[in-house]
Amino acid sequence: MTTTAMPLRETVGVTREERKVIFASSLGTVFEWYDFFLYGSLAAIIGATFFGAFPPATQAIFALLAFAAGSLVRTFGALVFGRIGDLVGRKYTFLVTILIMGLSTFLVGLLPGSATIGLWAPIILIVLRLLQGLALGGEYGGAAIYVAEHAPPGRRGFYTSWIQTTATLGLFLSLGAILGTRAMVGEQAFPVWGWRVPFLLSSALLGISVWIRMQLNESPVFQRMKAEGKASKAPLTEAFGRWSNLKIALIALFGLVAGQAVVWYMGQFYVLFFLQNILKVDGFTATLLVFWSLFLGSGFFVVFGWLSDKIGRKPIIIGGCLLAAATYFPIFQAITERANPALARALETVKVTVAADPAQCGDLFNPVGNRVFTAPCDLARAYLGQSSVRYDRRAAAPGEPVRVLVNGTAVPFEAGKLAESRSAVTAALQAAGYPKAGAPGTVRMTHVFDLRSAQVLSIIGLLFVLAIYVTMVYGPMAAALVELFPARIRYSGLSLPYHIGNGWFGGLLPATAISMVAQTGDIYFGLWYPIVFAVATIIIGVLTVPETKDRDIADLG
Repeated sequence: MTTTAMPLRETVGVTREERKVIFASSLGTVFEWYDFFLYGSLAAIIGATFFGAFPPATQAIFALLAFAAGSLVRTFGALVFGRIGDLVGRKYTFLVTILIMGLSTFLVGLLPGSATIGLWAPIILIVLRLLQGLALGGEYGGAAIYVAEHAPPGRRGFYTSWIQTTATLGLFLSLGAILGTRAMVGEQAFPVWGWRVPFLLSSALLGISVWIRMQLNESPVFQRMKAEGKASKAPLTEAFGRWSNLKIALIALFGLVAGQAVVWYMGQFYVLFFLQNILKVDGFTATLLVFWSLFLGSGFFVVFGWLSDKIGRKPIIIGGCLLAAATYFPIFQAITERANPALARALETVKVTVAADPAQCGDLFNPVGNRVFTAPCDLARAYLGQSSVRYDRRAAAPGEPVRVLVNGTAVPFEAGKLAESRSAVTAALQAAGYPKAGAPGTVRMTHVFDLRSAQVLSIIGLLFVLAIYVTMVYGPMAAALVELFPARIRYSGLSLPYHIGNGWFGGLLPATAISMVAQTGDIYFGLWYPIVFAVATIIIGVLTVPETKDRDIADLG
């Protein structure tokens, strides 16, 4: 039985202080996610600016990998700042993280491109991305725990769901800044210098965020823990060096977070890349479509957080993973049919075959973007994949030249005449029915409120369904994770599985899924990546994750 040197409120009313805690923590975290997501939203332009020495396809992969690098280092940020948060306190830890994030983002906006400073440009960019990821690794856990430890019993799902809105609202805000800047500077200037404006705006957001967080008091649970001398002296050792606590972290990772991460990244990042790079929808339109789906869906984070206080965290999170795994293929096929009808028809009606000696065809799987393909078979397949062409392979006699057959018409493909070979294949594909980029019928929006056409509304509706899956798996997640771990190691214990799941399984999704598409020649094959992880989470979650909605998180043991 613990003493109550600093009693916690047991009523369910929302006090003025609690509203301030929710608002301040959520707003500051929105700004931090804004900083982090600007990069992901502008990956194509950043790739051209900082990796300009490489071919366009390689630029895109390197840009995605630099984004993934920031995601991967979140794990180390979770360890560093998780330990500080359990030793020093929740408030000051996430005050430091926002300073690192804001300054790193501002410097990206000032960084010269590779055309100006050469190799130093991508090196400095990656260092800044690593600092962003390090800061984000300590941010989420601090904000989620801080709000949860202020929440009255029976309302943690509702209170912490406001923190869960911050990632989507940060992405929403970053997309809004991008769209606004595009409109002001024009489409020609934006990729040259206009893209820097949203990064530079982070200085203003940083100032607001720091000022807001300086007004907050320390978490009552942490204050009580320090007053009673029950804070952990070695939180990392206690959290991960003892099987009883390590087991909780593994259950959280594989039974909750892994599935949540891939569903979240599919609904908010991969779909944007799918629209632009695979369906050849212009960047402005693709951004607007995702923008509207997030705008319509964001409120459901709070809905599902509130609902989890009534029926539990586990059924909502597992249910979201189940729905996503069961419907991704039909949803993405429907998006293709509506966003680029000519491409959808060509995928079904145009038969493309690469005829080559099997001994001359290698493995195209290239998620880290460091491989250089030289064999004609590999070059032909890579080009077809970049052109969103569905193809199969046919074994040719040893030594026979590589040919691309388009509805039976053979087009030679020679490595020594790469440009001519690509042009000939493109001409044959277009003659057979594959559309040019921006062809009539491809969805297009001219301004933010261009919502009159059934085509646009139907695509937003499909993206909205994906956004609902995101809110189901993510809305109750903060409460579920906070409730799993003891107070004395909560910051460390929660942060690591959350950021491994989201930083590794989620952060690697775009590059891995695109590589899977290139390897197989099937624009939908990358969907198997999130489906496999979502199904694994369903199975492990059902078998191992306890229901935690009624736990007393203020019990210091």
